[in-house]
Amino acid sequence: MKQSLFPEFGVLLVDDEASFLRSLSMTLERNGGINNLHRCDDSRQVMDLLTQQQLEQHPIGLVLLDLTMPHLSGQQLLQMINEQHPEITVIIISGLNQVESAVECLKLGAFDYFVKTTEEGRLLEGIKRAIRMQEMQLENQALTRRMMSNSLEHPEAFDNIVTRSPQMRAIFQYLESVARSSQPLLICGESGTGKELIAQAAHKLSQRSGALVTVNVAGLDDNVFADTLFGHQRGAFTGADRARPGLIEEAAGGTLFLDEIGDLSMASQVKLLRLLQEGEYYPLGSDRPKRSQARVIVATHQDLQQRQSEGRFRKDLYYRLCIHQVEIPALRQRKEDLPLLLDHFLAQAAAEMEKSVPGYPSELPLLLSNYHFPGNIRELRALVFDALSRHKSHLLSMEGFRHLLEQDQNSHLLQDEGSQDSGSAANQAPVQFNPDTPLPTLAMMDSLLVEEALRRADNNQSLAARLLGISQPALSKRLKKARPES
Repeated sequence: MKQSLFPEFGVLLVDDEASFLRSLSMTLERNGGINNLHRCDDSRQVMDLLTQQQLEQHPIGLVLLDLTMPHLSGQQLLQMINEQHPEITVIIISGLNQVESAVECLKLGAFDYFVKTTEEGRLLEGIKRAIRMQEMQLENQALTRRMMSNSLEHPEAFDNIVTRSPQMRAIFQYLESVARSSQPLLICGESGTGKELIAQAAHKLSQRSGALVTVNVAGLDDNVFADTLFGHQRGAFTGADRARPGLIEEAAGGTLFLDEIGDLSMASQVKLLRLLQEGEYYPLGSDRPKRSQARVIVATHQDLQQRQSEGRFRKDLYYRLCIHQVEIPALRQRKEDLPLLLDHFLAQAAAEMEKSVPGYPSELPLLLSNYHFPGNIRELRALVFDALSRHKSHLLSMEGFRHLLEQDQNSHLLQDEGSQDSGSAANQAPVQFNPDTPLPTLAMMDSLLVEEALRRADNNQSLAARLLGISQPALSKRLKKARPES
């Protein structure tokens, strides 16, 4: 399997001591998982190397620069890099522990300054911090470029997502900008909105060499979660007669997708946080850590901020997960997709049931647009499959869809009655009146309701009458009465 590079851009190590370059390279790769490394022990070659690398697929984005070198000093190179390649981040790693040198380098544009004798953990954290900042800058530039041109560079990655919604297109542009990042991606949205499809698209866009490995973590206790993700050594527990790799290892070089992350137990949240912070994990029964080579994507239908306030989700884990975040709109917020999805699911159902694709009444998309769809796209799919299973000939029957709309209206009426009984502020009636203006008469309200129903039904009187809960003749009578006599 081809090893994935981290970070996406190159990291150039510059020092006249070849032994220090080898030692630093090993430290970064073994303990930091940083393997997209280039080395240079001659300061005179640095600028040419940077110019050449900027034309490659993975240009240099970070330079770790020694301060005291023959020919060109680190301070001279720092000035030249900032002038000719301002997009590149520079960290000074010097043998000199001098405050004046550090301050001068920071004034000249260095991101940070470390002494070679600095403890390894602090140095690694500083380099990772610079990598995260550089990744964010590149992502912001890519997102701005796509938003300005309103373009998608890889539309084929979203072929499985049926939409023409501007909201979804903006999400696609954002995903293209952050897909190559090594940082986690948090996908939020109601059940049935297609979060797994978004995760699949993000994995395709990442162009990672490994597989997409999916696991639903809802209901997993701490031991099962740890064994599923981290694996175990032989003899780790009763019945563990052989070692088993976890899903993290299976996703090496690829993506690990954890669905329903909001239901993860507090004990398992601690283990996941360590994995994300340190990039390493311990298989059960092992005292030797392994490095994770997988990018983590998580999804939830829960409100994680609400669960934090309830003490059911760790704040530090949430802030680690939401570095990149998308919110998938509910189907009722992207009703322009209803005709597309209706045709898509009809074709899909017809193929599975070995039937021809039926036509349907022109008012069906209008009828569906007035339904709340609490189950979102998954519910629409189930409705279409059920309707086609009952279909025999001619146009697709609307009876099941009409029945659903009536149930939806009745449930809302019951909710309104319940809110009046309980006095709950959260369930107040949606219509509010200005206390400073006269109260409208019943006749005026009747007229306003009829106008709104006709607007929602696109002037289809049959559908408007159903929305109002009256018969079509009764609606026609109201409309005739409202028309002035000629």
